[in-house]
Amino acid sequence: MIERLERLVDELGALHSKLVLLIGPPNTRKSALLQSLAQIKGIEPLNVGAELGRRLAAIPQRQRHLQTTAILRELADQHAAGDLLLLDNLELLFDRSLHLDPLDLLKRHAHARRVVAVWPGELQGDARTGRLIYADMGHPEHQDYSLAGVVPFEVQN
Repeated sequence: MIERLERLVDELGALHSKLVLLIGPPNTRKSALLQSLAQIKGIEPLNVGAELGRRLAAIPQRQRHLQTTAILRELADQHAAGDLLLLDNLELLFDRSLHLDPLDLLKRHAHARRVVAVWPGELQGDARTGRLIYADMGHPEHQDYSLAGVVPFEVQN
């Protein structure tokens, strides 16, 4: 599986979308797959939850949404190796108090470089016409996205 992912990442420059999402049910080792890719490429993935959370903790709650995208851009620049950025633990981006559109934010990062991220939700349907879902319907952080602009990489057990 790592060989297939590595080949896809190497070919991303030729694709319209430079955003690959690792998608799969819980316990399919998506983060481990991202770590394997990181070792092959010689870079460290950005743990968005830990690093962004640490930086936001120093900012008053009412001002966090104003600085989140700039902080994330700075962290991404620090963790990218050339034109490749690996992202894990994205759940914090869905926090409603930050007023973000997480998938749009990932797509914007993918304009400047290849981005491989572990999707914290699920894919409903198939990899061509399915929908990206985060959280259950009715949950305050629920999001439902089309696959437009995304290269889904399904991770199986």
